[in-house]
Parts: sequence; C-alpha cells; structure tokens
Amino acid sequence: MMEQHDGNGTADGNGVTDSLPPPPSEIPPNVVPVRAEAEPPKKKRVPVARRGLGCKGQKIQLLSNHFQVKISKVDGHFFHYSVNVTYEDGRAVDGKGVGRKVIDRVHATYDTELAGKDFAYDGEKSLFTVGALPRNKLEFTVVLEDATSNRNNGNASPDGHGSPNDSDRKRLRRPYQSKTFKVELSFAAKIPMQAIASAIRGQDSESSQEALRVLDIILRQHAAKQGCLLVRQSFFHNDPRNFADVGGGVLGCRGFHSSFRGTQGGLSLNIDVSTTMIIQPGPVVDFLIANQNVRDPYSIDWAKAKRTLKNLRIKTTTSNQEYKITGISELPCKEQLFSLKQKSRDENGEVETAEVTVYDYFVNNRHIDLRYSADLPCINVGKPKRPTFFPLELCSLVSLQRYTKALSTLQRASLVEKSRQKPQERMNVLSNALKTSNYDAEPMLRSCGISISNQFTQIDGRVLPAPKLKVGNGEDFFPRNGRWNFNNKRLVEPTKIERWAVVNFSARCDVRSLVRDLIKCGEMKGIHIDPPFDVFEENPQSRRAPPLVRVEKMFEDIQSKLPGAPQFLLCLLPERKNCDLYGPWKKKNLSDFGIVTQCMAPTRVNDQYLTNVLLKINAKLGGLNSILAVEHSPSIPLVSKVPTIILGMDVSHGSPGHSDVPSIAAVVSSRQWPLISRYRASVRTQSPKVEMIDNLFKRISETEDDGIIRELLLDFYVSSGKRKPDQIIIFRDGVSESQFNQVLNIELDQIIEACKFLDEKWNPKFVVIVAQKNHHTKFFQCGSPDNVPPGTVIDNKVCHPRNYDFYLCAHAGMIGTTRPTHYHVLLDEVGFSPEDLQELVHSLSYVYQRSTTAISVVAPVCYAHLAATQIGQWMKFEEASETSSSHGGMTAAGAIPVPQLPRLQESVSNSMFFC
Repeated sequence: MMEQHDGNGTADGNGVTDSLPPPPSEIPPNVVPVRAEAEPPKKKRVPVARRGLGCKGQKIQLLSNHFQVKISKVDGHFFHYSVNVTYEDGRAVDGKGVGRKVIDRVHATYDTELAGKDFAYDGEKSLFTVGALPRNKLEFTVVLEDATSNRNNGNASPDGHGSPNDSDRKRLRRPYQSKTFKVELSFAAKIPMQAIASAIRGQDSESSQEALRVLDIILRQHAAKQGCLLVRQSFFHNDPRNFADVGGGVLGCRGFHSSFRGTQGGLSLNIDVSTTMIIQPGPVVDFLIANQNVRDPYSIDWAKAKRTLKNLRIKTTTSNQEYKITGISELPCKEQLFSLKQKSRDENGEVETAEVTVYDYFVNNRHIDLRYSADLPCINVGKPKRPTFFPLELCSLVSLQRYTKALSTLQRASLVEKSRQKPQERMNVLSNALKTSNYDAEPMLRSCGISISNQFTQIDGRVLPAPKLKVGNGEDFFPRNGRWNFNNKRLVEPTKIERWAVVNFSARCDVRSLVRDLIKCGEMKGIHIDPPFDVFEENPQSRRAPPLVRVEKMFEDIQSKLPGAPQFLLCLLPERKNCDLYGPWKKKNLSDFGIVTQCMAPTRVNDQYLTNVLLKINAKLGGLNSILAVEHSPSIPLVSKVPTIILGMDVSHGSPGHSDVPSIAAVVSSRQWPLISRYRASVRTQSPKVEMIDNLFKRISETEDDGIIRELLLDFYVSSGKRKPDQIIIFRDGVSESQFNQVLNIELDQIIEACKFLDEKWNPKFVVIVAQKNHHTKFFQCGSPDNVPPGTVIDNKVCHPRNYDFYLCAHAGMIGTTRPTHYHVLLDEVGFSPEDLQELVHSLSYVYQRSTTAISVVAPVCYAHLAATQIGQWMKFEEASETSSSHGGMTAAGAIPVPQLPRLQESVSNSMFFC
C-alpha cells in the first residue's frame, strides 16, 4: 500500500513514498532506459483577492453577531504539546471525557513543576500553553477516582453486592477504587502570537490558522469546564429551559456556536444560536415508549429498542454510577438467571453459587419494589461474556446525549417551529450568552491579553433594488419586498397541454372538480389545457402492495388504455411529503418512458395552490413563467455580450445513519443564451460522503468523454445557435473554506479538461463562486424588530480581510431570523466589477421558476440541490447489488462500487424535470 498523499500530492513533501513495489524482475536485454523529463510543477490556483467594494444601493445601518476582540500581547508564543494518556500498565485510554479529567488533575497536582502555567487542552492529543513549560518532555502520574463513578450514594453496599451478578463482584468493585494514569507531554511546535495579527491582515498561513485554533480550543475548554456537551465549535448547557420536544423521544437542545474569525475589522468573536438533537433524558421506558410511539411498555419492539439503546449512558436508582448500555437480556426479568455467590461454602471450601432470577434478586435480596419490570427484558451494562443486568424501571438515561439519526419530516417541522427566533429575541439571547459565559474570567484568555467587547459590531450595508421582471403580453413589473404574484397576469411563455391523463394513487379527492379548476386556472395564466384523456384510479387490491409493484401495476393499466405516450401525467399521491411512491414513480416516468410528470397531494386546494402547481408544470414542459427584463433586451453586464453558460453544482449525501448510500452529484447548466432563466441538469452517483465531484470529466476512450460537463456544453451549443460559451460562470454549493483549493484545483481542472477534449484551441474564461448557507454570521437592523430587507448586501467589516467575499440576503425573511448567503468569489477571469457581480448574483435569485419570491441563494444552486434530492429518492429503492458497477468514486480505501444511475430519457433530459 502506498501511503495516503496529503493535499500537495506528495507523501512527505519530497515526493518520496514509502514501500514502493519491487521493480519488475525480467528486463529485456535490448531496453535502453529513457531519461524521465521532470514535468514543470503546475502552479496551484488560490482564491483571488478582493477587487474593491460595491457602492450601489441604498445605505442601511446594520448590526452583526460579531464581537470585537482586542489583544494586548502579540510578542509571545503558544507552545503546542502532544498529550499521551495511558493506564499504568501502558494500555491506551479510550473513554471520552476521561482525558479532560486526567489533565485537570495534572494541572491541579503539579502546578509548580508546570511553572504555574494554564493549559488549553482539546480533550484529545493536543495541549497549548502561553510560553514554554520547563522541559520539552514531561511525565506525570495521577490517580483518579473511577472516571465514570460519582461515588455511591448509600444505596449500594460498598463491598460490591451492588450488582445482580456477584460472580462479577471484582469488576464492579473496581469503580469504587481509584485508577492510576500516566501522562506524557512532549513539545510539538511553537506558534507565534504574531500569527493572529497576520490572520487579521488576511495573510492566511498554517500558523495563523493554528493560532486561531488555539483560541477556539480555549473556548471549548471553558464550556467543557461548565459541564456542557461539545459539538465542534458549539456547546450546550444541561438546562431543561433550552430543550424542545420534537417527538419520538428526541429533544432539540439550544446552545451556542462561538468561534474567532479574522475580519476586515480585526479579530472578532462570532457567537450564534445553535441547535443539536439529544435523547430525552429520564426513565429508559419513557424514552422507548415515545421513540416507538407505542401505548405501554408491553408494546415495545425489543429488537428495535436494542439497536436504539446500544452505547447510551444510564444511571440506576440503586447507585449514582453511570453505565453504558451494551445490550438487552434475552429473557424477561423474572426468568433471566445469573449466578449469585452464597454466604455458605461447599465441602472443598469453595464459595457456593445459586442460580437466581434478576427479579428475585432485586426484590428479595435488595428489597426493591419492582412495579412493572417482571415481564420486560433487563438492561445489560456488562461485557458480552459477563453480563450485568438491571431491571428496566431502575434505569434512567443521562442528559445531553446526542441523537445522530436523521429526523422524520414531522420531527423536522416541529424543530423548525420550536427553534424560530425573531431578530430581536435572538439578539437578546446572544447578549445574555456573552454575559453568562464570562470570558473575562478565563485564565488562558487573560494570559493572551484578550478582551472581548459586549457590543454587536456596527456595519454599513446596502440594499440593492429588485430587478424588473417580464411577464406575458410584454408586461413589465417590479417585485415588492422580494415577492410578486400572477393575479390577472399571464405567464411570459405558457405551454399547451394536449395529451395528458390523471393518475390517482388512492388519494381521497374529487378528481373531476380538481381537473376543472386546474383547466380554469391555466386559462387565466395563458396555459391552454385540453380535457384529460382519462383518470386512472388505483385498483384497491394494489394499495397494500410495495411501492414498486403499485407503480408497475399502474403503468400496465396506462399502457393498455392510452393510444400513445402522453405528453404529461398528473399524479395524485395519498399522503404528503415522503410518500414511498414518489421515487419509483419519478424514475419510471423520467428514466423508462420519458414522460413529464407532476405529483400533488391534494389536501387544501385553492387558487394559490393550483397556480403554484401550474408554475411547476409550465417550467417542466418547456415554458417560462417570468424572466428578467435585462435578459429579454439582453443587457446583463458582460453576460449578454459574449456567449456565457452558468453552472450550479451541488453534492447531496445520504442522511446520517445511511453512510453507505452513494452521494449524488448534480450540475445544472443554463441553455438558450442569452437567457439565464432556463436550465437543465446532469446527475451522477459517486462514492459515499465524497464532496468533490468526480465525474465532471470521464474519459472512456481516445475520443469519448462520458463526463457531466461535456453533456452540458453540447446542449448549450445546440440550444444557443451553435455558439460555444466563451465565459463559464460556476456556482458551487456546500463546500467549506478548507475545500476552496480543491474546487479551484481539482474540479476546475476537470472542467478545463472537458473543454479541451471538445476543442483543443478553445480557451473559455472562468468565474468560480462558492455559495455557503451553513455559517454563523447574522445581520440585524438597528432599532427595528424586522429582518433586513431583501437585497441587503454586505462586503465590509465582518467580511474576509483579503479574500473576495460578500453576504447577500436576497429574500424576505418571513419567519425567524434571516440567514444570509455567504458568497466567495474564488476566481474571476472575466473581470466583473464588484457592483456587476453582486447585481448578477442578486438577479439570479429572481429567476427561480417554482415560486413568485426571491430565493435565498442563486437559482442554479437551488436547482442542482433539487435535482440531486429528487434522484436520491429514485435511489432509495434500488437494490445496490443489481445495479452495481465499479466506476469512478475513488475513496481513501480504493474504489467502492457505486450503483450507476439510470439515465434520463432523451425526451426529458433537457427539461426542468427537477422544478
């Protein structure tokens, strides 16, 4: 195995990799060695620097959740030590959280040997001090009471009869004894504090990132000392006031994110409200009843419970000790036996044992009244070979244990509703968080000379005017407050719907009046809809069948009755979101038959609902609902002059708990230049959890490239009057700052290769922009309870000191606090002015065909997201085994066979099927 390369493409910096395979043994005698030409190293692209600030738009005073940080010491160094904690016999310590307890004990016990220094410890292998420790290598021994035990509280007899399994007395007595740990600290590196200053100047170096990381570790440690749950840079207090029940035994737990950031305004501390999911603390039985949504303990599915409970931590009412659940007993409590040591001895002097049930032991020996555990399984906290059982009702789940599975649609909706905060409320919560966190008392921050302001940072924003839109009959109109409607207006390019049918999968609804209303609503918008050919009602016998079978049956019925392929099928689903029929139905239509389809779950059908459905149908069938006035009269700066293609790129990964599901990469591209409102999508599977798109260029022979980009370029050429794009504008979603270089050097290289493969002499110019939604910067209006107005752009103060980034709130935040989109311009070979670029991005938030509102991120990115999600629904029902093919998708472990996607039929591949 060659060792894994780091991002620089060499194993150890000199291009030397260990253990290469041996040379071939037989070299033919007449071979003359060829001298290898050293290829000139390729220059790596790095993100471009800012090109100045924009000045268009109306000025607006804003506040941001960044708090100024002052540093009085800049000449010292952080010293980095690596930490090795072992038991006295040399075994590694694996328990989470043990490290912090051990290091705290070292700090308390050996203060003088450590020259009185304070630590910043990350809980794992790294520890930092301000200034050096007395020696480069230090070894300590400390003794801790058992790391998990909080001593017994008088319920368990200290001689160890505290377990039903007394043959296991030794193991259970151990927690009440102490453990000895060996700790080694060895010097690893020193980081100049000056590096913080260079981070603020935007000179991004290894040590400036490290220096900010040390400051972040100090914050984490500060939170850990207060008993918080830590999740990356967020922490959560054990305070029931911050818990919101979202159903299924899961609580949303509100906490705070905080991290140091270098900005144009200097160093700032960014604090935001953050939410994580935790398991409902308290009796295990209550959690299981809620989790499985059953009425009583006797209805619990124990096989499912076993999977859910594994590794969760509990406390028992008999002792105040924490245990980790390892399993569930095979038999109920009143039948589950174990060997109990007796007081008497046999004739050989051996201690006698008797087989006793767990129930009898607790009731008779421990005199604990058990109300309902007799017929239920016991909780096992022992090792597989040596179980330790507790009756269910004695076990309680400890608070602040993360729930990491994907939420159901209902849970997600409940969470969103319960964690909404209006801007004013959010500001109050953040101010209080800063006060209560009391960072001034943190010794490490004090020794760095750091003080943190308690005032929100003031910022000048600008509000860009909304772009003018065109609708039918040559009418212009201006959106107001980021919204518009089609009342009494016709669509700019309505379609005709002539050959169509309705398919009803047992939805309870009056299909005839639905069809009548749809036709009437269409006429108002300019869409001519003929009466449907037929309504196909699902055979009641099929309703119990699996989704794939139901779809097959329905198609057999359609094929036997329709004279030819329909142009369009309207599909009525029996329940809203997440209907199991959705994926198989879409796949059948788009991949097998090439039929455009629109699904709906008719619950409350009114004009607004029907209009929204018609907007989607019109876009899918090739119509346009509204366009920008500037694309009609083509006058978009730099885009309308030269053939320009706009790409939106996104990768969607399986939900947590489904880590083996292939990831899905989607790239959408604009077509019919000079339009920037029409798109098509190309979608591929790739290895799970891989963020870089690996099928942009995919050479399968000397002349063939089966990659995504070629497909999109060819469509652009055909749909734009045989013109090649001379400018390619790429919007990339979902990558963090640490991956910017990969986007610029790996993905962009593949795109350039795909271009060169089509035409060696063609050199298009590139613009690469990353759109980020999951960051923690928020904006508030001074002296107003409302969210910032749509069109608000910020490119100063809290933006990057060097890089070309800006924040844009294009949409009207109706609920909660608006989350701005953070755009990073990584490359601009076209040469946009800051105004023109911000205006283009703003306009692209108004071309989304599915809604009559500005959206929060540019449409091509939204479309890529929709396409990837929809195709993800197809994949849900694919048996990986039958479609498996080992293409693409290299991961660290080598190629994983990823099921290849069925391609879309020709007739729908250029459509906006994802709308």
